[in-house]
Amino acid sequence: MSAVATPALDDEAGALERVGLRLRVIDRLRNYSLLAVLLALPVYYTVHDLVVTGSLSRIGNNLVDGLSNGAIWALIALGYTLVYGIIELINFAHGDVSMIGAFTAVGFFGTLGLSAGMGVVGLVLGILLTLVVASLATGALGVLIERVAYRPLRNAPRFAPVLTAVGMSFILQNVGLLWLGPTPVSVPDLIGSATPLIHLGGVVISRGDTLALLLPIPLLLALSYFVERTRLGRAMRASAQNPEAARLMGINVDSTIMVTFLIGGALAGAGGLIYALYQTTVWYFQGFTTGLIAFTAAIVGGIGSLKGAVVGGLLIGVIQALSDNRIGSDWTVVVVFAYLIAVIVLKPDGLFGERGRNAG
Repeated sequence: MSAVATPALDDEAGALERVGLRLRVIDRLRNYSLLAVLLALPVYYTVHDLVVTGSLSRIGNNLVDGLSNGAIWALIALGYTLVYGIIELINFAHGDVSMIGAFTAVGFFGTLGLSAGMGVVGLVLGILLTLVVASLATGALGVLIERVAYRPLRNAPRFAPVLTAVGMSFILQNVGLLWLGPTPVSVPDLIGSATPLIHLGGVVISRGDTLALLLPIPLLLALSYFVERTRLGRAMRASAQNPEAARLMGINVDSTIMVTFLIGGALAGAGGLIYALYQTTVWYFQGFTTGLIAFTAAIVGGIGSLKGAVVGGLLIGVIQALSDNRIGSDWTVVVVFAYLIAVIVLKPDGLFGERGRNAG
């Protein structure tokens, strides 16, 4: 009997090994193809500038602009990925929460009497205080949205919370419309956003670029420490992996979800403040645009991955900057979503994403 069974088992093992090898080869080819797609625009325009002008200053300025915008998208994308990681819900109102944060910051500028003519110390302290106020306001707004709109639908069919998220987005848009009106509103240029601060050859880094690049860093480090090292952070990770098991271990999953919305909302408020200072204009419809771009960044990086949200945000920012400057701003949305489609086709879970707990 064993003499008959052994060849069959050997054949089956060989077939499984060949299938595994084939899958590994396909996966590696997809990774190389994805890397080629992601590097296509930067490499092409770097070579183009070297051949045509012999200078890399233009591509350098494109990268600075892209990374500055990308840092803002990364902050907002983190809110998407935090919420999805815990309850696997795309919070489509998140971009509009960022808009409310920007509006709150602009209003608080006036309350504090901040102006470009103030001393550096007073201006820095005022901006930091505004950052705290805007983050607290949007964090509280995130908790309110979760408590009123999402928690009652926790066990409802999946389309119900999605429709509710879209409805919350429209509600917040109309709040912004009633708050500052239908037209873009100029923001006092407190930091001289376009003023050059650093010159590296032909590459110029402005004050706005410096703010957008540096201010998110301590926020990202604090978030990373919180998630990796604190008790609440471990509860968040446990709830993301298996909420039922987390409950059995004594974790209050509802409170953990509330904290997740608080942190996500606070990050959106911080992103709204930086956006207002960097762009020096706010608009009630900006939440839709920033939310869509940040959501795209989260998908590209891998929804549910904090590292993916940051990398995806920076990547989308660079693609935007290259498209705006080289191809034309009218085509930027097309280019960004072409990249999104390419990433999803080649790696459906994103650059750093993992299969969700409900995935098949």
